[in-house]
Amino acid sequence: MNEAKDDGHPESAGEQTLFMPPIRDVPPPEPVGEAVPALDEETPPAAEEELPPVVAEQLTAALDTLRGAVADLGFGLDLPGAKDARQARADLLAQLDDYVLPRVRTNAAPALIVIAGSTGAGKSTLVNSLAEKNVSRTGVRRPTTGVPVLACHPDDRAWFAGGELLGGLRRIDKPTPEDGLDSLVLVSTEKLPQGVALLDTPDIDSVVEEHHEVAHRMLDAADLWIFVTTAARYADAPAWKLLRLAKERGARLAIVLSRVQPKAREVVLKHFVRMLTEYGLGEADRFVVQEAQVSEGRLPDSEVTDLRLWLAELSVDEERRAQAVHETLRGVLDSFRTRVPDLARHLEDQVSFRAELRKDIEAAYLGALTEIDRATRDGSLVQGEVLARWQDFTASGDLTRALQPRRRGKAAKQGPERVQAFRTALRTGLESVITVAAGRAAEEVVGRWRQRAELGAKLGEGLERPSDEFVRRTSRAIVAWQEHLVELVRTEGVAKRAISKVVTFDADSLSLIFMIAMFGGGNTEGVPHRLVNALLGAESLRAIGAKALSDLRARIGVLFDEESLRYVQALDAAGIPDEAAAARLFQATYNLEVAR
Repeated sequence: MNEAKDDGHPESAGEQTLFMPPIRDVPPPEPVGEAVPALDEETPPAAEEELPPVVAEQLTAALDTLRGAVADLGFGLDLPGAKDARQARADLLAQLDDYVLPRVRTNAAPALIVIAGSTGAGKSTLVNSLAEKNVSRTGVRRPTTGVPVLACHPDDRAWFAGGELLGGLRRIDKPTPEDGLDSLVLVSTEKLPQGVALLDTPDIDSVVEEHHEVAHRMLDAADLWIFVTTAARYADAPAWKLLRLAKERGARLAIVLSRVQPKAREVVLKHFVRMLTEYGLGEADRFVVQEAQVSEGRLPDSEVTDLRLWLAELSVDEERRAQAVHETLRGVLDSFRTRVPDLARHLEDQVSFRAELRKDIEAAYLGALTEIDRATRDGSLVQGEVLARWQDFTASGDLTRALQPRRRGKAAKQGPERVQAFRTALRTGLESVITVAAGRAAEEVVGRWRQRAELGAKLGEGLERPSDEFVRRTSRAIVAWQEHLVELVRTEGVAKRAISKVVTFDADSLSLIFMIAMFGGGNTEGVPHRLVNALLGAESLRAIGAKALSDLRARIGVLFDEESLRYVQALDAAGIPDEAAAARLFQATYNLEVAR
């Protein structure tokens, strides 16, 4: 081929070339210019049968489940390998959507053959020559192919115009400057045999980063690969990177070695065959195209005769074509056995780190609960305003009036103002203790996250303080707890004792007295432990105290759980997976193996 050399030619400075293995004696190469069958022609394997409907349905269901599990994955933490994991996830989803699921549903569709290679290898020229029509742009400027081009027989056009293969790409007849990489040029020509289609892709080593992604997407959606390289560049690293990918995917592969000088033909081909053999690709179909004059973007017919015959054989031999398609599909499904576990390993790193962040949340709020437990037992609650209200309550005679001998079966009226002020002071004191503890917990969570990872500061933005609703929810919870305590005193205390027959009492006032006794820690002057003990009994006092404190702790725990959800939601929003995602992925992988 006489296409102009691009800047990536091996003679250019800085070209990365793969290490050449030492020459050893190898069997002589097959005849030059003839297709070398990948299988023994004398004993061809039996063609694989079409998937039975039930099998296809089960396999489709398993693949749909796997797709959902992969789609749910997130790698929000910038841990080592996370970028590769995101790309691997995107590649897996694209291949499932573009190729695997459509192929399982419609495995009788024409075979899609992708033409791939490095920049300037002559892919577009080869496509034009096989189609006998300029369907793909060629030229000196690199890259030439931007929007992928699919050429097929007119009778197959409907398959690719409305089919699911590469279903995410918009079909167009001719590319325009406005068309992006989400488009696919669809061209029909009677010079291509029915049953096979050629897909020209952007260069795998294009200077345009987006072209790499499109090229790999096309490769993942193909039934067969035709890899095009030149006599001068077949040992370059990008070429072998693509061949390695084909091997990993289990794709059916043919190789075109172009621009071969007649004098160097035997030497070049012998060395290339040796490299392919040592790499495990010695069985691939091979074609040689000599250096020739390119006219109007096409090669002389004599240089592509063998490749054209190879395509024609695929076209007329349905068993061979079906075998090649199923071989590639099976190879892709086999690749999931390593690709999905690789994703799972990255997933485990993310899940493990998420677990550490969750432990930070739990530790901070458990510490806050411990702080509140200590405050409810050491007497620190009965200080300041609470102590002043208690002293006012006792000095005013309200304490005495709260307990009086029964007179004509009626209770004496109590002064509600002091009782209400006393209740409010207790509620405010308890709210203050809870709010302060919650504030420290919020600061501790964010502080721990910052120390663990750079992303921690971003995850913790706006979470350094309790939520705006926390104070209101706390007040509501304490009011409900005080009402619950009144009910406990009424139903489990004095009302069940014989003394209630001769002494009347105000349950609201008595519950406040009980709170002072419970929170006083045994050290507060004037706390009526003996009074409450005499009324309720030591055993009853302990029982009510245990129930009241347990209920209070449970209510505070609910408040803290609601606060903790803010941090969990931050982890979810960042795309950090949890343990459930890992379980779904492993289960989906197992289901696929069962369905196969």
